[in-house]
Amino acid sequence: MNPMAPFSRSPEPPRDAPESYVGLDADGAAQLARTRGWRVVRALPPGAIVTMEYLAGRLNFEVEDDTVTRCWIG
Repeated sequence: MNPMAPFSRSPEPPRDAPESYVGLDADGAAQLARTRGWRVVRALPPGAIVTMEYLAGRLNFEVEDDTVTRCWIG
């Protein structure tokens, strides 16, 4: 074992199609995302101001009238 080797890598996000959540109700989409392996699911109103740092394992939903209208990773 190489003592200088990193112990672990950041986990890869699930291989998932963000567009598959568009049109789903927000609660159902969040539950589905968690079963598919997303560690953090964030629901945001349209036009919300958010930080732009990338967080592996996070799925973002833009939600309007309890429906996912947009979805992106990070």
